[in-house]
Amino acid sequence: MSLENRRRAWLGAGAAAAGALLGVGLLLPVPYLEMAPGPTFNTLGDIDGTPVITIKDQQTYPTSGHLDLTTVNERGGPGGGLYAGRVLVAWADPNSRVVPREVFYPDEVSADDAKAENAQMFSDSESDAVAAALRYLKIPVIEAVVVASVIDGGPSEGKLAPGDQLLTVNGQKITISDDVTKAMSTVKPGDVVTITVRKDAGDHAAGDKAGGKVDTVSITTGHNPDKPTKAYLGITVGTTYRAPFPLTITVGGVGGPSAGTMLALGIIDKLTPGDMNGGKFVAGTGTIDPDGHVGPIGGIAQKMVGARRNGAVLFLAPASNCADVAQAAIPDGLTVAKIATLSDAVKAVEDYAAGKPVTGCS
Repeated sequence: MSLENRRRAWLGAGAAAAGALLGVGLLLPVPYLEMAPGPTFNTLGDIDGTPVITIKDQQTYPTSGHLDLTTVNERGGPGGGLYAGRVLVAWADPNSRVVPREVFYPDEVSADDAKAENAQMFSDSESDAVAAALRYLKIPVIEAVVVASVIDGGPSEGKLAPGDQLLTVNGQKITISDDVTKAMSTVKPGDVVTITVRKDAGDHAAGDKAGGKVDTVSITTGHNPDKPTKAYLGITVGTTYRAPFPLTITVGGVGGPSAGTMLALGIIDKLTPGDMNGGKFVAGTGTIDPDGHVGPIGGIAQKMVGARRNGAVLFLAPASNCADVAQAAIPDGLTVAKIATLSDAVKAVEDYAAGKPVTGCS
């Protein structure tokens, strides 16, 4: 073989090898997370034939149009992984965002842990949305103390579960979280504590109408890891809120806390005469607390794009996310309204429906 032919052969083999290495490199997992526009869900509508918000034994009113909660499609979370090639594609997409995975998920967080945490945050946002909406409407709210989490390997593992409503501890009635601390104040490590709970009460249904099974469990306390002389149940407790009538929220496959504001608006619209939105397509986002304060969320740029793609003309953005809105490219045809409270959100929707200007982020 001539020198020139050998050179060409080596160059061809080198190019093939480089191409193969590049291909392999594009398939290597990298510690990044992609956030892209996700689907929206109309809180006034249904999903696969099941209403997102169901209210019984209480006067409700017809609704129209949309009050959509918005989501972000996430790739590369715990247990998944994002390929280098996908990172390049996402970087080239102006509607996607790529961030180091550790920003959202520490390495020790498993896929199951992340899924459970997101589900719990969504459940908490449902509860807070119920409280905020009913308090806005001046309807009494039922508060219940529940098990928020059960510590692995702790005394309550296998006996209590997240969501169990605490009714009594050692015979003392539990109505607020502090009641649990008071009931445990005289208990010593190794003592047996009797706890009455309501299990499987259902999603935000009314007090005793919630159903579920009332059960009594006995738990041998341990030593508190932080205060060894104190008795330890191995649980954390929180407060959940229910309507004084059956009210359920059904949104499958959505996690995190950011749907709270739009769920609260959906509840209000169903419980009040007339169309809040005038039949228009409204979408938005924002956490909500039981007193109606709207909090910040992540992925607002992607949520605005997803909302507009699905037909939204008005987007409700938390005031604390206005800096993010200013840096994002607001889709053509989408008006953004700034909201800090649930009252702000109701006013923005009603003003827009009436053809009045709304307060934006600028």
